[in-house]
Amino acid sequence: MEFTKLQATGNDFILIDARGFERDWSSLAGAMCDRRFGVGSDGLILMLPSEVADLRMRMFNPDGSEAEACGNGLRCFARYATEMAIVSSRELRIETLGGVRAVSLLEDGTVQVSMGAPVFARARIPMVVNGVETNADEPVVDFPLAISGEEILVDCVSMGNPHAVCFLDEPVEGFRLSEFGPRVEHHRAFPNRANFEVVDASQRGHLEMRVWERGVGETLSCGSGACAVAVVSIRKGLCKSPVDIKLPGGVLSVSWNGEGEVLLSGPAEIVFTGDWRG
Repeated sequence: MEFTKLQATGNDFILIDARGFERDWSSLAGAMCDRRFGVGSDGLILMLPSEVADLRMRMFNPDGSEAEACGNGLRCFARYATEMAIVSSRELRIETLGGVRAVSLLEDGTVQVSMGAPVFARARIPMVVNGVETNADEPVVDFPLAISGEEILVDCVSMGNPHAVCFLDEPVEGFRLSEFGPRVEHHRAFPNRANFEVVDASQRGHLEMRVWERGVGETLSCGSGACAVAVVSIRKGLCKSPVDIKLPGGVLSVSWNGEGEVLLSGPAEIVFTGDWRG
């Protein structure tokens, strides 16, 4: 089975053109994404036909779970579709579990994807408090989570998948993400688990972040996570749109007018191709 490895600011993916055949994709994701015994990646992307868009994308995490949204994955998907001449246009629509997303290959070589409108209502993130969906329509701002005997404050948003954003008054490099990340991901407040971002916004207008991705662990970059950080930061008045966000794997640009869809831009490239015989 042929596959292609792609990366977007260090967020790496295995892409398979799966039009016309079927496999146990969840199990295959676990095998192929393994960095010791497989190809190694942050996720397995499938290219499939669509009845409502140019193509359909499915994305499986290394733990076998299927993701609703993946901004960097969408940008890699679009890069592959155009580089391999599967589509002829530099503007395409891609069907995902989170809805149909518009993607553009820009003149400067970057790829821009419309990530949809952010959702701040507690029940739609979804998030519960003490097992109950209280104040279901209210946004989640500076919500205290008890983690490892400490309390952290998070703002929550859905970008098609749930995110908990924590602002620090110190550089993100020193934060114990490997300790806090899995505990936030599996916290009882998040029935569908959550992605967790820590942000240093101490320099006004400049954001630096790290991310713990649900079903993956810490990654060098996360497109939906960068969007979550951007929209929460804009609502808090910490920055204005557009904002460049520095992640360990590079810089992503996010634009949001405060009401509509969020636009995510950045590089995406093919790394290599190969054959999987597992």
